[in-house]
Amino acid sequence: MASPNPDLSIVIPIFNEEMNLVPLNERIQNALLPLGLAHEIIYVNDGSKDASLGIIRGLSESNPSIKYIDFSRNFGHQIAITAGLEHARGSRIIIMDGDGQDPPELIPQLYAKSLEGFEVVYAKRKKRKGESWLKKITAKLFYRFLANITNIEIPLDTGDFRLIHQKVQRVLKNMPEQHKYLRGQIAWIGFNATSVEYDREERMGGNTKFTYSKMMRFATDGISSFSNWPLKVATMLGFAVSAIAFLLIVYSLYQKFFGYTEVGWTSLHISVLFLGGVQLLGIGILGEYLGRVSENVKNRPTYIVKDSNLDQLNTN
Repeated sequence: MASPNPDLSIVIPIFNEEMNLVPLNERIQNALLPLGLAHEIIYVNDGSKDASLGIIRGLSESNPSIKYIDFSRNFGHQIAITAGLEHARGSRIIIMDGDGQDPPELIPQLYAKSLEGFEVVYAKRKKRKGESWLKKITAKLFYRFLANITNIEIPLDTGDFRLIHQKVQRVLKNMPEQHKYLRGQIAWIGFNATSVEYDREERMGGNTKFTYSKMMRFATDGISSFSNWPLKVATMLGFAVSAIAFLLIVYSLYQKFFGYTEVGWTSLHISVLFLGGVQLLGIGILGEYLGRVSENVKNRPTYIVKDSNLDQLNTN
């Protein structure tokens, strides 16, 4: 007979976090203890190359509330969260990272807020310790830029650390985009939302896996998923270039009939380079959007499970 659904599910994406798994799991258990809730912790191993999977399996053998999903390869942070959300059974679900920067000690506050009638409870960062000034500034600028170009209100200074109600989870299951931006998707869904403030700590151990190249891809996914702003920019550039070209035509005709004419190599050279650059920019932006449409049309699975101890995913 299937076990009853738990009150709370915790979804944690894992990529090479062998140094942090045991202490993080202890902190989560200690945070859950006073709540007395039936719960499950779902670790999603996103193609780790270290001993993370073995540690997770060891934890699950000693605690039946610990579940895991092991991907066939690395599919990315947002996809790992998505897999956990799709198979979480709790009436409320908490999303948090596996590096200890999202403090498990905040779980009781998130849960208490949800009992007040909020379907989404964000963990809002007051401070970000252990991060470079460049990362802090670029993150701050990006989230404010994204807020200005989208027509949805994505809360500022929040990451994926949050609690969502099961009704939000059900809607997310019907949003099968290949390029996930869950912060935007949850904001787009709506429902009653509030926040709990906290100071984000440094990683417990190891180095960050969120490199600047991954940050750029993440930012691109966020912008392209929830805004047509780049396409509008390309259109505005097209109008601007057309206006400049018209002025150059008028100037050329004036010089031909009333002024002094030469070969005009400089103006021609500048015009060609300028027009070519704008056209390439526009084509690149269109290609980015069309590429995303193409990947969604292929209808490939967003992830592939290699192994799991979840009943609905058990591959043995």
